[in-house]
Amino acid sequence: REPLSAPAPGEAPSGPRAAPVPPYPDPEAIGRLAGWIAQAERPLIIASNVGRLPAETEALARLAERFKLPVVAHTPRYLCLPTDHPMHMGFDPGPFLAEADLILVIESDVPWMPGVKAPSAAARIAHMGADPAFLRYPMRNFRSDLSIAAAVAPALEALEAALAARAAIRQTAEPWATRPARIASSDAPHITPEYLSRCVGEMAGPDGVIVNEYQLRPDYCARTRPGTYFAISPAGGLGWSVGAALGAKLAAPDRFVVATIGDGGFVFANPTACHWAAEAHDLPIVIVIFNNCRYAAVRNATLSMFASGASGRENGLGLADLSPGPPFDKIAAAHGAFAVRAEHPDELPAVLAAARTAVLEDKRHALVNVITPY
Repeated sequence: REPLSAPAPGEAPSGPRAAPVPPYPDPEAIGRLAGWIAQAERPLIIASNVGRLPAETEALARLAERFKLPVVAHTPRYLCLPTDHPMHMGFDPGPFLAEADLILVIESDVPWMPGVKAPSAAARIAHMGADPAFLRYPMRNFRSDLSIAAAVAPALEALEAALAARAAIRQTAEPWATRPARIASSDAPHITPEYLSRCVGEMAGPDGVIVNEYQLRPDYCARTRPGTYFAISPAGGLGWSVGAALGAKLAAPDRFVVATIGDGGFVFANPTACHWAAEAHDLPIVIVIFNNCRYAAVRNATLSMFASGASGRENGLGLADLSPGPPFDKIAAAHGAFAVRAEHPDELPAVLAAARTAVLEDKRHALVNVITPY
């Protein structure tokens, strides 16, 4: 404490330090990419870290619709593309990689898992973003035939203009890809994560903000407006979403905010601190726990490597079993929250609606402890 309290030698910095302006897209590189897309029969866009600014989502939506370019939002951290957009092909690039002859990767550090499924060797690959090669990563070796360093929105706007002069045929072409059908039903004997994801999207409404750690299934959760979906970044960790949601509510007090998190993640989040912060600082949010009484990430990673050994014989639960689960709803109630446990599909919509009412009308935070085996 003493050194930290001592006067700092020298003078303080004399002025602000402006952040560097992102590079403008190179016209020659944009022109080359436009030519490739115009020639392609099965082009594909894979986007991840797109949508931090609404202009990025709007530019991608306009480009994809105008030139019939299928888009996969792979592990998105923002709303890359509205989920009801006609060219939104879902969140898994796997079904399209083998057929695509041109792939444009936008702000994605891991656009696919090469050991699982990779593009055709004949496909052209282009990367676009502020740092398309991710040079700060110690290891990254995704193939790239063209890399364009630029902010996303200006780059996509420049690409749209370049394509307009080259790809008139694409504007009338039929899309080569179709989105796989996804149905989240309430007919299962228990609440599935897919059905829960659908209900969370309906509870949030088109303007609500969803802060998702891992558990929400974006394929089943309708999000149509920029700024309504935020997911964990590579710098995040277990427990991130609740603190991030509290921060979102602090920054936008008039927005309805939902945090989705697993039971293991919520333990990492320090529930007592989260409830205290929500109550002490008047930050009414809804916390939805996807409770499967296990560390699913640990279990899945273990079984992917050692399913044939001792870990497989005990179903991967050796270091992942969290039963009996903590009474998250009772802990939340002790902090003045609206808190309830949901176990059956037919009760879920009403429970989530009650949580929304508690936030919007009673101005207190809410927690819904949803038992969802998976």
